[in-house]
Amino acid sequence: MTGTTADRSERSRYRPGLASPWWRGAAAVTAGSLSALAFPAPSLWWLAYVSLVPWMLLVRSAPTSRRAALDGWLGGLGFMVAVHHWLMPSLHVFIVLLAGLLGLLWAPWGWLVRSALGGTAPSPGRAAGALAVVPSGWLVIELTRSWEGLGGPWGLLGASQWEVSPALRLASVGGVWLVSLLVVAVNTALTLLIAVAAARTAAAVALVVCGLTVGSVAAWAPRPQPSGHTRIAVVQPGVIGGADSVERRFARGEALTRTLAGRSAGQGFGLVVWGESSVGMDLERRPDLAGRLAALSRTVGAEILVNVDARSTDASGRTGIFKRSVLVGPDGPTGAAYDKMRLVPFGEYIPARAALGWATSVGRAAGEDRVRGTRQVVMTAPGPGGELRFGPLICFESAFPDLSRRLVQSGARMLVAQSSTSSFRGSWAPEQHASLAALRAAESGRPMVHATLTGVSAVFGPDGRRVGDAVGTDRSTAAVFDVPLATGTTPYVRLGDWAVYAALAVLAVALAVEGVRSLRPPGPAPRVPPARTARASAGRPVR
Repeated sequence: MTGTTADRSERSRYRPGLASPWWRGAAAVTAGSLSALAFPAPSLWWLAYVSLVPWMLLVRSAPTSRRAALDGWLGGLGFMVAVHHWLMPSLHVFIVLLAGLLGLLWAPWGWLVRSALGGTAPSPGRAAGALAVVPSGWLVIELTRSWEGLGGPWGLLGASQWEVSPALRLASVGGVWLVSLLVVAVNTALTLLIAVAAARTAAAVALVVCGLTVGSVAAWAPRPQPSGHTRIAVVQPGVIGGADSVERRFARGEALTRTLAGRSAGQGFGLVVWGESSVGMDLERRPDLAGRLAALSRTVGAEILVNVDARSTDASGRTGIFKRSVLVGPDGPTGAAYDKMRLVPFGEYIPARAALGWATSVGRAAGEDRVRGTRQVVMTAPGPGGELRFGPLICFESAFPDLSRRLVQSGARMLVAQSSTSSFRGSWAPEQHASLAALRAAESGRPMVHATLTGVSAVFGPDGRRVGDAVGTDRSTAAVFDVPLATGTTPYVRLGDWAVYAALAVLAVALAVEGVRSLRPPGPAPRVPPARTARASAGRPVR
């Protein structure tokens, strides 16, 4: 193997215990997977701040830049498999192929880590640059894989901090992106503190700056202003299987909703929410079902948000299977409806079906692509305290910060996510999915209701803190929550993804600096006096 002078010098410190490429590869996969433990269900949130250190230490010790890129890729593969392991029953071995493809995003990051953190005596400027460049590189990876076609923003490192109040305050300023930057910056500083003696002062200063930043944001960032309460009911029918599951699920939701009639405590409900796919037939083709829902609305004195998963036709004449949120009042469907815009890859559609349609033969991939919605909708329900404007999201969409942000900009006072997770009971997926609502609530300064068919259903206030008790996957019930409302606008809603743009700017500056250095002509070689042997003299030097 050939390489640069720097690469050859690095080989001299290649650790013998990792000399085997197979052992080193296994170590990279394992190190990359550690961060998955910071997410629910384990929820070891503190682990996120140290989980990348073993991976970074391994990458910076790589004998060559090529090996560092390989270690980055293998670590990314391990991370993606660990965070999405609950998809294995659906996609089987295909999940490893997808993780391998997405893991390639970490190959440049591996090269970047070695370049920024390698060596034994970096200058203070280089150490400070590493503390900015390495987290920025990670954030660009998160941004890239957040594209719906690549799986969406599931498992963003900042999302692991969903129950940490200071981190939620940080999210209100810069979104989950800013929290990810903080987490990776702490990991980078700890790596320098452990491995690079010359950079320990800069690393210690960086840790202090991170702590002061979080403390300052927690103390001074604008907070949502309380603006009353509304009572929300979540109907979770639980697991219902069998050939007639669609009809029995509807009937179970109907029965649970009736129990709410005597539970309003004289205050009434602002909204009753059913989960995703709670209605398996088009209400226009089944007026009997629409009539039963209207009767329920009259019984409980509130409008009901259901979710229709059925073949239908939209206002523009498109026909197919839609995932549709429909608001039903005392007189039937109100006309307010929202069609899911961001579909789950392979679960609800197959990207490039002509080439990847074979995925249906190795897992529970979508046999037919669902039809995509075209615009977001803010709905209005006439609650007891006045009109309640809320923005619906469906399942996977609660992972996207931009969707909830736009709903709030359009006037939503509450966010509502309808989900199912029926296929993933017993895994970490239900808890992970529910935790995303805490981030969206904190980012937007609006409460968020996460209603599912089979759990976990949960509600979070405008600050991202949980309201009441979550409804677990073992329950079939209608739960009532007293949800605090708020006014005001968070910095994240106003400014958007500024943390992402800052990371891109940092990387652009770093690339520009490297480009200038590569174009700079080499300096003159140092003058070295001629070598002499023991037999040489000043008058007769040996040549």
